Amino acid sequence: MFKKVMLHTGILLITSMLLAGIASAHVVVYPKEATQGSYEKFTVRVPSEKDIPTTKVEVKFPIDSVAISRFEPKAGWTYEIAKDAAGKITGVTWKASGDGLTSTEFGDFSMQGKVADAATQIVWKAYQTYKDGSVVEWVGADGSDKPASVTTVKTKAAAGAVTDSHGQVTAGAAATSSGAGSSSNTSLYLSIAAVVLGALSLLVSLTKKRR
Repeated sequence: MFKKVMLHTGILLITSMLLAGIASAHVVVYPKEATQGSYEKFTVRVPSEKDIPTTKVEVKFPIDSVAISRFEPKAGWTYEIAKDAAGKITGVTWKASGDGLTSTEFGDFSMQGKVADAATQIVWKAYQTYKDGSVVEWVGADGSDKPASVTTVKTKAAAGAVTDSHGQVTAGAAATSSGAGSSSNTSLYLSIAAVVLGALSLLVSLTKKRR
């Protein structure tokens, strides 16, 4: 009986880990939290899910929520900026100059900008293009198969936050790292919870059968 319980628990553990891996394979923009009026470094993390390389990544900016102004160069990639009639930057497209991102790789694409003073969230619509021309549109609502990444925007920076000569709020770097860690921890916690609940359910079922 004990071996049977361990076997089912192992199966549940493996399944939950696989589901967590799938959930974390989305295109995500960090940090997941920002502050109104702050200058932030935003990082677009792109995993490659297919057996063929990712060769292009496009991200559109909600200009009423954020004003992106600078982009960090990335080896092996070039980028093109899109602007509206007023000259505001509305998006960016990174293109691989080499092989791109294979199925076992991910890429971080960084940019800097100012969060709008009245913003409550930043919805990042991303379009991932593979070598065969297929496009995955990360534009859906939260909970959908292809959700857009969302950065939650908090109220004005707390007293004591320091802004440097480039307009960079020092709290921003901490938010970036904590945002990535928070997302990773959430997947881990969900996996553990699924295993515990599955094991409890199995034990209850076996106890009822013995009665």
